[in-house]
Amino acid sequence: MNHYKSIEPLPLSVIEAARAGDVEAVERVLRYYEGYINKLCTRTLYDDYGHPHICVDEFMKRRLEIKLIHSIVTTK
Repeated sequence: MNHYKSIEPLPLSVIEAARAGDVEAVERVLRYYEGYINKLCTRTLYDDYGHPHICVDEFMKRRLEIKLIHSIVTTK
């Protein structure tokens, strides 16, 4: 079952405001995609004893957020 189908899409007005550079709208877009970005950046790391630890790669998360912001504000 895909629970993403129950999430309402972002209103066009928010997307247009983000494209115009509205900081709050950009933050709303980032929050909307946060779960998806976290899923993409989830990594399994192993400690010295071989025990797995699942965590979000914060560096990769920031890179994806920056790419998303860049694509929002540069798309015409």
